Amino acid sequence: MQNNTQDHLVDYLMACANGEAKGVERLYRATSARLYAQLLRIVRDESAAQDCLQQVYLRVWQTAGRYDAGQAKPMTWLSTITRNIGIDWLRKRHRHVEDGGEALDMLAHYDDMDAATDLAHSTQRLHECLEALSGDQRRALERAYFEGLTHGELASALAQPLGTIKSWIRRGLERLKVCMSSGI
Repeated sequence: MQNNTQDHLVDYLMACANGEAKGVERLYRATSARLYAQLLRIVRDESAAQDCLQQVYLRVWQTAGRYDAGQAKPMTWLSTITRNIGIDWLRKRHRHVEDGGEALDMLAHYDDMDAATDLAHSTQRLHECLEALSGDQRRALERAYFEGLTHGELASALAQPLGTIKSWIRRGLERLKVCMSSGI
């Protein structure tokens, strides 16, 4: 997004923080298509994505006062909220997460906005570390993270045995952890 658009989004968020309904309306017009597309990728259901999108803007209305433009870009902040709500919806829908689903479980509870803004600053490093993974590990982790697929769904989608998927995710997460902590 252009810097001018970023400035407008910050203004809309500040209007929301001040309780101005026009701020939410403008923010919705400027960002809803992008956030809806993100939700569709996560929940893969139009009705659920629409319901989740309403929850996103309700949460934005309630928490806009916590947004700090110095910590994260508006779309980063909004995307984090959107992702959390989408994954929460998936977790409610899939109450029984398969063994080894702790990585998705951990990601779904990432509600601390200060921690989320810290994550936004680490995005470049994360992309570098993801590129260092094998294609299979990267693909499995990205689909689990961005689409919210369970291990079983990944096994079907990638036409691989469940044990292979679990190994790819476990080893990929281990490599990511080492890479992210090394700062190399």
